[in-house]
Amino acid sequence: MQLVYRSLLQTGYFINNNWQQCSENRFAVTNPATGAEIATVADAGVKETGEAIAAAEAAFPAWSGLPAKERAKLLRKWYDLIIAHTDDLALLLTSEQGKPLEEAKGEIQYGASFIEWFAEECRRVYGEIIPAPVADRRFMTLKQPVGVVAAITPWNFPVAMITRKIAPAIAAGCTVVLKPAEDTPLSALALAELAREAGLPDGVLNIIPSTQSAEVGKILCTHPAIHKLSFTGSTGVGRLLMQQSSSTLKKLALELGGNAPSIVFDDADIEIAVKGTLASKYRNAGQTCVCVNRVLVQRSVYPAFLEAYSKAVAAFKTGDGTAPGIQIGPLINKKAIDKVQELLADALNKGAELVMGGHLHSAGPLFFEPTIISNCTADMTLSHEEIFGPVTAIYLFDTEEEAITLANSTEYGLAAYFFSKDVQKIWRVAEKLEYGIIGVNEGIISFAEVPFGGIKQSGYGKEGSFYGIEEYLITKYVCLGNM
Repeated sequence: MQLVYRSLLQTGYFINNNWQQCSENRFAVTNPATGAEIATVADAGVKETGEAIAAAEAAFPAWSGLPAKERAKLLRKWYDLIIAHTDDLALLLTSEQGKPLEEAKGEIQYGASFIEWFAEECRRVYGEIIPAPVADRRFMTLKQPVGVVAAITPWNFPVAMITRKIAPAIAAGCTVVLKPAEDTPLSALALAELAREAGLPDGVLNIIPSTQSAEVGKILCTHPAIHKLSFTGSTGVGRLLMQQSSSTLKKLALELGGNAPSIVFDDADIEIAVKGTLASKYRNAGQTCVCVNRVLVQRSVYPAFLEAYSKAVAAFKTGDGTAPGIQIGPLINKKAIDKVQELLADALNKGAELVMGGHLHSAGPLFFEPTIISNCTADMTLSHEEIFGPVTAIYLFDTEEEAITLANSTEYGLAAYFFSKDVQKIWRVAEKLEYGIIGVNEGIISFAEVPFGGIKQSGYGKEGSFYGIEEYLITKYVCLGNM
């Protein structure tokens, strides 16, 4: 991996705008496509986490007191630096995470868009004047930053999942302690280096790479100086963090698991349905929380859909994400491969039919063939768990009511997609689907300008849009008497 701007490859933990190393406790970051070691990174523990929290707490008064216009200027500088170094950041991301280089470049630009958006949005945080019911009173509300924020982020979007959380927090006037995923810490550390170069003050952003997830996570949940925790990951871990945070009554934002359906109705434009479902399903080799997990196809259009969909999947090029033309990269680790194989074996044993793929890919031990199975049913494990791999599971339905029932038959409620040309049906189905995000005739639905978040066991809280900065603010009521 040859970076043009070599200072982007950092291997320490980042506290108070300083890079710190520890020679004894370190962990290896490897390339999932090749297995090669990229770097060894300082393994921060309980002590370092405490230091990061102290730095953030000390920085909060000055940062929260800085005018929003000044915070916006620094965020804009950070955004400009990220865009200027897109190629290096994308190469770093692909090297540690595996997604194709073009996808990685898209993620850098997408991730940066949250910094740009919240740099603008922080100047539009307004209080209110409330009409009083009595003549000698005046009522108003103030919006103020919640305080020190902790963020815990996943490996599948090692830039965008970070900026979606810390950009609104910093814009609102909060200071941050971030624990990135241990599989992909290098992208987070590169962002920190650019934040430092942009002039972000000491202690505003602190990053603690660590393999000690349970110990570090517990401190972030229970430390009284932290007033807000934002987490993206599994529902099981989200429940644990919620439980641990109860002792300090932290404000929480939890973006948890998903089980997204894609419904293809008989009046859909099949070309659009294929394109949209493919875009959602196979992006990042199927490793996103909003990936299509179940494709529900109305029986009458199943043959036409399957023919077009299979043709498109067969054309995918799988391999090392740095190679030209690659569309499907590796899965993140052996555990991910094992899960895909187990879910696929369970489905086939229960009657699913293998249309194509179904095996490890010759590109390497962490590559899996783009796969399609049909005749799937609700008793299969993959009907209830995220596949998180390049496997399409197809189900048949006959009526609109049946499709809605199938789509909603999950404890999760993050994203859903459906395809139809009937405007009345679009309204009906969009209102009846029990999900926080709905894509209609479209598979790519995430932008900085719109609210991202789920319902049910997919968590709560919003990222992006003007709702995103509200997550990091408190509302203070002020009553003026004897006026």
